[in-house]
Amino acid sequence: MSKVTAILVAAGSSQRMGFDKLAALIDCKSVLSRTLDAFLACDAVSEVLIVCPPERFALLDETTFTKPVRSVGGGSARHLSVANGLAAVSPDAELIAIHDAARPLVSQADILATIAAAKENGAASLARRVTETLKRSDESDFTTTSVPRENLWFMETPQIFQADLIRAAYAHILESDIKVTDETSAIEAYGEKVKLVPSTSPNPKITTPADLVAIHSGK
Repeated sequence: MSKVTAILVAAGSSQRMGFDKLAALIDCKSVLSRTLDAFLACDAVSEVLIVCPPERFALLDETTFTKPVRSVGGGSARHLSVANGLAAVSPDAELIAIHDAARPLVSQADILATIAAAKENGAASLARRVTETLKRSDESDFTTTSVPRENLWFMETPQIFQADLIRAAYAHILESDIKVTDETSAIEAYGEKVKLVPSTSPNPKITTPADLVAIHSGK
């Protein structure tokens, strides 16, 4: 079995939320705790790194950790936080899974399916097909045309890669000063492709208070 290290990206400022979204409670547990629990419960994951400030890590109950969990300081942008996480990964990790800590509902089945796809293809990401009608607008927000939705996807996480590949891709974007908002973009900038794995259950990213309301309403 390949050794899998998970990196939870939890260094954001929650500006659009107005408060620390990772401290918000879902069923009496913080968002960060629920996200961590998903990876602690996954037998395929050997260790978890959480990229976050110390006060966020303090949200967690270390007595509940069932495998090694370490904290790493974040950077001024997401890709720099991920770079910090990659630098702290154990050298013997074969696959590295990078996940938005603000996605607390990710399922075990989807984590395992993405791991399997990464083992087979070298790089894989959980994603959701676009099913809604897409429109392009003018500068005044009036519709101008439809956008074909075939082969379009909403990107999700985890995004999982062979360790050497994601390290090389990040070295490339840092050296080239390329700013990316997800790891698939880093792989593409490096000239490689990522296998998309259709998500089978809701995996929303909490960004605004309405997202929290929707999660509570669905439970």
